[in-house]
Amino acid sequence: MDNFSIDQLLQPVYSAFPEADRRPVIGITANYSDIDATLRDRYYKQIVAAGGIPVIIPPIADAKIIADTLEHVDAVLLTGGGDYNPLWCGEDPVPGLHNINAERDGAELILTRMAYHRQKPMLGICRGIQTLAMALGGHVDQDIIQQIKHSQDADRSEPTHSVSVEPGSFLYSIYAPKKTNINAFPDRNPSSSDRNPSDISGRNPSDDTLKAQSEADETTVPLTLYVNSFHHQAVDNPGERFRVTARSSDGIIEAIESTEYKSIMGVQWHPEWLGADGLPLFRWLVDKAREYQRVGDLHKRILTLDTHCDTPMFFHQGVDFTKRDPRILVDLHKMTEGRQDATIMVAYLPQPKIGQKFSDAVEMKAAGPAAYADLIFDKIEAMVASKPDYVSIARTPSDLYLDKRMGRKSIMLGIENGLALEHDLRNLLHFAQRGIVYITLCHNGDNDICDSARGCNTHNGVSSFGEKVIKEMNRLGIMVDLSHAGEKSFYDSLDISAVPIVCSHSNCRALCDHPRNLTDDQLRRLAQKGGVAHTTFYHGFLRKVGEADIMDGIDHLEHAIKVMGIDHVGIGTDFDGDGGVRGMRDASEIQQFTLSLLRRRYSDEDIAKIWGGNWLRVMSMVQSQRG
Repeated sequence: MDNFSIDQLLQPVYSAFPEADRRPVIGITANYSDIDATLRDRYYKQIVAAGGIPVIIPPIADAKIIADTLEHVDAVLLTGGGDYNPLWCGEDPVPGLHNINAERDGAELILTRMAYHRQKPMLGICRGIQTLAMALGGHVDQDIIQQIKHSQDADRSEPTHSVSVEPGSFLYSIYAPKKTNINAFPDRNPSSSDRNPSDISGRNPSDDTLKAQSEADETTVPLTLYVNSFHHQAVDNPGERFRVTARSSDGIIEAIESTEYKSIMGVQWHPEWLGADGLPLFRWLVDKAREYQRVGDLHKRILTLDTHCDTPMFFHQGVDFTKRDPRILVDLHKMTEGRQDATIMVAYLPQPKIGQKFSDAVEMKAAGPAAYADLIFDKIEAMVASKPDYVSIARTPSDLYLDKRMGRKSIMLGIENGLALEHDLRNLLHFAQRGIVYITLCHNGDNDICDSARGCNTHNGVSSFGEKVIKEMNRLGIMVDLSHAGEKSFYDSLDISAVPIVCSHSNCRALCDHPRNLTDDQLRRLAQKGGVAHTTFYHGFLRKVGEADIMDGIDHLEHAIKVMGIDHVGIGTDFDGDGGVRGMRDASEIQQFTLSLLRRRYSDEDIAKIWGGNWLRVMSMVQSQRG
């Protein structure tokens, strides 16, 4: 150092504003040896060179501390180090096992699992790739059978063997000789729309802050990387959450990445020692952290509302909304992890089959459909009352925005199947007073209100009683939901209702020919009347063949936008009603959807509309007409 003046050292910062660019914060796991937590400088120097801010995460196996820590980092770097205790895999040690580091094991496994649930980008290096596998359902071989030397004697900066990289992977896109899009999702061209990405968002397509995934280069030129190597353990089964993307010549797994469209990758070698050759991996992590940061900033500003979830269907199992309960897809933990503000929980009433009693079709005892709906609402209210500082019942758009300002999640109430009315309009007033915001007129089967998409055309559309129901719902400020309705019921309802109607969880028949999905004409007519159609993540409504995933949901959303316009779409996941697909499995993953929209160059304003703004416009209009 040739300058020992503090003032002169501070001058570059204090002479301009802002003092410094906001860079992504990368949490780096520390090693533990003897009485010291340590970290090789190569890790944090590469993070700095890649444009990130390094923060060391000490090995503290306290889940609450880790949860707080993760609130302050945008990505995680899992570093190398000693072997894992095989007891974490339920195994006894093999002779080649050495250097178990019990101080790190539990801390890093907890950290990885919690970071995964929060959609944090992660890069695992050597021990780090093994951490990913062990924490997320894979398996690590304690002592690999080596055909080539994987623990080199050469200098750490010297590559000593080659790995073959799978085309279409993150790793391939980073190192391929042709220019590729590092933001592309593997194995899919997610865009089914032929619009220019700037048409809706107003962004310049040349803006590379968030590149459109649809521009991915699909080159398949073979790619070999030359890497260093210091390990005798290796991932032998990555588990269903990962796929293998690189192997050495003797078949050892050298790299893995997420199969769920998450920004998670692990490599078995040590890129921190490879200087400029290793830097692209750290740049990838920092770039993904910047995306995560962008999503987080957006979710702080906008209201994220899921308009249909069926979590009450599991109440009879004794689920606990305040815990991270594996039996349900929506709970306080998952909503917090996904940065989700609000959801509409419905009292779902199955339509009894001919000759079947309602009491035989439901899991909880009640005097009848109306009492059954009340029982569900009682349980929701009790659930909310147990955590009043963190969640509340909302009835209006203003309630939702107040809850967001106060740091609370919001639950709105709805009814799925007008069977709950028991052919008595007085029950509409009763449920309105309980605070419901919409009623789905029917479910899978005709009822006394209208014919279902899965029905027998009992009324040839909306019944005479159904017409009274719709008009009374208009008067009481209750939204009319036509998800599950037959086509004639749909058009009848549009004609009867004096205010816009909604489809809380419906997809596009043009992409998936299912009677529950809406035709293009239905979408256009709905938009012309000022209504909204919300894309759902029930696999059977997304595609007819193969596994549905988040990209199918994007396709349906973009088709609806093409037909209806950006002001008439939204998201109603159908979580806990068999909704949930790869990449969008539960409430913790909803920010993955936001990330996909940002990569497609949708503006913040348009994303706010999709995530609830359009729905709340209709809700405000409907509620303003109360008689």
